[in-house]
Amino acid sequence: MTYRRILLKLSGEALMGSKSYGIDHLKLNEYALEIKKVFDLGVQIAIVIGGGNIFRGRESIDQGIDRVQADYMGMLATVINGLALQTVLENHKIPTRLQTAIDVEAIAEPFIKRRAVRHLQKNRVVIFGAGTGNPFFTTDSAAVLRAIEINADVILKGTRVDGIYDTDPEKNNLAIKFESLSFQEALTKGIKVMDTTAFTLSQENKLPIIVFDMNRPDNFVKIIRGKKIGTIVTH
Repeated sequence: MTYRRILLKLSGEALMGSKSYGIDHLKLNEYALEIKKVFDLGVQIAIVIGGGNIFRGRESIDQGIDRVQADYMGMLATVINGLALQTVLENHKIPTRLQTAIDVEAIAEPFIKRRAVRHLQKNRVVIFGAGTGNPFFTTDSAAVLRAIEINADVILKGTRVDGIYDTDPEKNNLAIKFESLSFQEALTKGIKVMDTTAFTLSQENKLPIIVFDMNRPDNFVKIIRGKKIGTIVTH
């Protein structure tokens, strides 16, 4: 297999499925089954999940909520999603641990690097919630930070499209897909699939990112087996 330890980044919006808000439990179960295929191969899996299906900070800021408060509310939304994903994974007999960057001791462990790595070594899926624990940072940046901390081989960003395009393929049928990009190209072209901080941090640490369609069955496991799926961004 190409990768032995990976970090999967899922957006909160991906959990909505066909809904306009909240969690589509059918979609969540589909993702759990895709994760199980990779887990059964013995790959160590960490997951960072967003919270946009529950709370969108930018919209709340426009409505008068303080930016810092809005970011903390978004962090709590990621914890809710983490709990939901944890439950479904464990329903499929996958051992998990939920670690958070802000203390919620009744429901999750605090993030401790050594403990997270030990869980991975014991073949537990580790879900990281609450972003970085700091306002002004996205869950994309949190995904890169956690991936670096646990020495992941790659970040796999599961989205609704099959890679990175020059324009939004959901709005432009003539959008051109990139098979690969350098980090510098991604930054120069202003690629929006991840924020600048995330790309820069990955570039500095030579951590590749693969953007792929998580909704297409077997895409996740095919990447692990070495097949070229989606778009890879490398140094």
